[in-house]
Amino acid sequence: MRSSASGTGVGLVVSSGTHLGRGMYSHCLQGMRGSRSSSGRDVRVFGSVVSGCGATFSGVERGQLRSVVIAVSAVLCFTGMPMAVGGADPLPTPQNDLFYTPPAGWDSQAPGTILNSRPVEVASLTPRAQDADAWQLLYRTTDTDGAPMATVTTVLRPRTGQVKGLISYQAATDASAPQCAPSYVLRQGAPDKYDSSLDLIQIEQMLSSGHAISVPDWEGPKGTLFTPRQPGYAALDGVRAAQGFAPLGLSGTDTPVAAMGYSGGSIGTSWAAQMQPTYAPEIRLTGVAMGGWTAPIGSYLGTLDAGPFSGFLPSLLPGMLRADPRLAAAFDKYLTPAGQALMAAGDSKCVTSNVAQHAFLRMDDYLTIPFSQLLEQVQESLAELDFSPVAQTAPLFLYNAVHDEIVTIAGPDKAVAQWCASGARITYTRDQLSEHVSLAISATPAVLRWIDERLAGQAAPDGCSTRTVTSMSLGGA
Repeated sequence: MRSSASGTGVGLVVSSGTHLGRGMYSHCLQGMRGSRSSSGRDVRVFGSVVSGCGATFSGVERGQLRSVVIAVSAVLCFTGMPMAVGGADPLPTPQNDLFYTPPAGWDSQAPGTILNSRPVEVASLTPRAQDADAWQLLYRTTDTDGAPMATVTTVLRPRTGQVKGLISYQAATDASAPQCAPSYVLRQGAPDKYDSSLDLIQIEQMLSSGHAISVPDWEGPKGTLFTPRQPGYAALDGVRAAQGFAPLGLSGTDTPVAAMGYSGGSIGTSWAAQMQPTYAPEIRLTGVAMGGWTAPIGSYLGTLDAGPFSGFLPSLLPGMLRADPRLAAAFDKYLTPAGQALMAAGDSKCVTSNVAQHAFLRMDDYLTIPFSQLLEQVQESLAELDFSPVAQTAPLFLYNAVHDEIVTIAGPDKAVAQWCASGARITYTRDQLSEHVSLAISATPAVLRWIDERLAGQAAPDGCSTRTVTSMSLGGA
């Protein structure tokens, strides 16, 4: 990566084959397309040039742009191009698929009751589907307010052998639109793999370890992301549905269960851990693994603003506003007409499109008061979203990249110290070489080794431990 003068601006030229980050992903850049940032800068993170049209990027912003290139090109590298899969008729989106409509009387069923099922094929990073038997289960669960809700989980098992246990894997949806739900984007024949690529990698490794998997739509039918309780209810009832689905070959409530999620998926995973002792005490939750997690939520939203990953804001906020009338009222009061349009547009797209389109978006440009001031006003609502391990009983495995460009490690470091002081059982690993996207891939073998031990009945160490390793891919856990 090199800088070159262009008028009053600074262009960052990324050539095919240039050393990028730590040498990763540079070969994937050739031929990729660009996008324009909301500030008017032509931030072509998908292409060969990142230029500042009429504006000067600071040294910090140049470093941030490097992070964008690494993160986005990593996804494209592992998914390949083009992304379209299959030649059959396009899959109907959830809002146009009758499978997602529960039958009459569904709301009187017990949580975890299967309401409908169908066999499906789950995509892989090759043109072929995952080598697994897979189904989708529509089941009854509970929303944040305690009312009945129906959602879907995608369940898989290896085609041969006895499954070792069940992993509830909460995907990092990070968007509110129905077509971004795991039950849609994971299917063979979905329009592209951009928004499921990291999930597909991890699912394949879980299957190779001999586990059955439940991948719930934990955001629910309304796409209510980052809301208290509901993500946990949906994940736990997905486990109940999977345990009761005979083709998976599980042992009912005797099945050992682990929960796993990375980045946005850590939200659903943390709530599953927090709600299990009271909501689903019969589930044998043996361990919970979370990485790249957002703690606390308010600080996380603030750090996204005006940065290279500010496109997460119009991707996440619409679902948060739909979930909490207090948040909705506060934002409606201060959003400008352009801000309202931004939220509506973000609500219709998945996270990759939002992040690519809105690099360096400044929420102050869409509000009548500073974004930081608005976050202070809604702090009570945001605080309700944060995870506390004190109420949960399963051991925790937490991991983060020291140089994470999306989720700064200061929040997790502080939270772990506080939780350990409260008596939680935590194994915490800090990875020095990885960044946000690369850690999602490189850490998975170490995470699955830890989960294998828990599902096999091996007790986790008592107390807390924190380690900083060179790379979890080298066996550091």
